[in-house]
Amino acid sequence: MLKTKITEMLGIRHPVVQGGMQWVGRAELVSAVANAGALGFLTALTQPTPEDLIKEVARTREMTDQPFGVNLSIFPTLRATEQEAYAQAIVESGVKIVETAGRNPERFLDGFKKAGITVIHKCTSVRHSVTAERIGCDVVSIDGFECAGHPGEDDIPGLVLIPATADKVTIPLIASGGFGDGRGLAAALSLGAEAINMGTRFLATKEAPVHDKVKKQLVEADERNTNLIFRTLRNTARVHKNAASDKVVELESQGATIQDLAPYVAGTEGRKVWETGALDHATWSTGLVVGLIHDIPTVKELVERIVAQACEILEKRLTGMLA
Repeated sequence: MLKTKITEMLGIRHPVVQGGMQWVGRAELVSAVANAGALGFLTALTQPTPEDLIKEVARTREMTDQPFGVNLSIFPTLRATEQEAYAQAIVESGVKIVETAGRNPERFLDGFKKAGITVIHKCTSVRHSVTAERIGCDVVSIDGFECAGHPGEDDIPGLVLIPATADKVTIPLIASGGFGDGRGLAAALSLGAEAINMGTRFLATKEAPVHDKVKKQLVEADERNTNLIFRTLRNTARVHKNAASDKVVELESQGATIQDLAPYVAGTEGRKVWETGALDHATWSTGLVVGLIHDIPTVKELVERIVAQACEILEKRLTGMLA
């Protein structure tokens, strides 16, 4: 067992977090993570309406009596007013942990705080982490360049970003990007984090609600099997290397606009990959940690293995090096 500020603050047994993943953060996966003693997040915008989110929270509660949270993406959108409705649904659902990601979450904090909700904000830079603490967030999840999805535009990997952030904030820190085993957890704790956040690694579990072909592809891939897209748009995203993402990289090199790229990158098209296993149909997110994925365990097996390996490293390997 590992006791950290995060396990004590959030009431979980293990310092492992399942990050919010669009179309994937559903009750089946989140409840399995919670029952394993880690912290899972439903993704609010996976649900078609705020009312559906409330129902998904209730469905998750039927599967676990352990803590879990909801991820709210606040990236710019044509339907920004819906973000307010989803935030209100989170409050009404009674969930007590929220992960925000994207833009500054300040406009939501008052409502969340009044409801007794702990707010974790995902950042990709030290300066944004400092801002998150200043405006009242309770925890920062710092996302290194290795991560799936949006790593920001600074290209700073976790080995530097985690301790640099730990030097500047006093609230607890969760390390995100590139984590998939106990070696990573031990490293993150050594660098100043209180837990790790994993997305891609949880995709390759038996309970993850994605097609088996996706899971098999994650096992077969190595650390070179991702692409960085939207670099020319200053909205960098790390996705799996496939025919669709290769095409996006090619089009960007030719000066393509977001309208030119839309057929390959639309979220609804990416959803079809998860559901049908058509691996080249569209872009889909994975991180560099694909190079560390070699099997498809249950969530419980994965979490317990990670914690056991980290404990062994901290107790035996590192202490054994002390002169």
